[in-house]
Amino acid sequence: MLCADFEDRLTDYLDGALDADAGRAFAEHALRCPVCHELLSEVRNAIVECRAATPPPPSPQLEARILLQTAPETSMSCEEFEEYLTDYLDGFLPAPLYHRWERHAALCESCTELPGQVVRSIGACYSYISEERPVPAGLHERILQATLGTTEVAEVRAPLTARIAEWLRGWLDVVVSPQLATVATMVLIAVLVGTSTISDDGSIGGMYRASLRLAGQTYEHGARQASELKEVTKGIENLVGTPAKDGAAEIKAEPSPIQSAPAGDQQPEQKNR
Repeated sequence: MLCADFEDRLTDYLDGALDADAGRAFAEHALRCPVCHELLSEVRNAIVECRAATPPPPSPQLEARILLQTAPETSMSCEEFEEYLTDYLDGFLPAPLYHRWERHAALCESCTELPGQVVRSIGACYSYISEERPVPAGLHERILQATLGTTEVAEVRAPLTARIAEWLRGWLDVVVSPQLATVATMVLIAVLVGTSTISDDGSIGGMYRASLRLAGQTYEHGARQASELKEVTKGIENLVGTPAKDGAAEIKAEPSPIQSAPAGDQQPEQKNR
């Protein structure tokens, strides 16, 4: 085998694509020729190093430039970038628009620092708001003088309508409080049911009159039951001959002979039996 043939078949030999006879001839030439043997060793070492080495991931700028050259319709202008900045920070951008926004931020030098600046500004505003500031001296007096024309608090008095509204608001707060909400609801339901069922004319006055009639009927029924109970009590007294206590006759049951007899008297009878 010539050295030129060795170089031509080197890739096939390393891939294992040669047949048995060609592979044997290739190996014999590599052992006899020091130049080809050195070439084979260098190629094998290069392949091992390439497989062991891990290429770095492509940078966002490279990916953005490739997409900009291959798909220019997915590009974004600086005006659109600023328009979608708030939605991007809030996380409301859809996926296609989000990737377009990210590519423009990676390529445009003037827009790259804009999101960081906005985030830092928002954080500074929150920090400023959360910090307590002392009230400037004389601020209350200036407010009173500008609004009411006086700085004396004792002379300031709310109008009559405002005081009445505040008084009504205080009563309403008590009525609509969570503790009384259930009671008020039950009272309202009772009034509605009473006016629709008990009242003859559907008014609260009719419900009141119907309640008085029901109370009178209940009293008459109780008096009638008491008189009947009294007559029954008198009949029991006449039969028994002793006055009953608390409107009822005391009836004492006499013990039976078997129950009153002692246990010692019963045993002989059982033996006789």
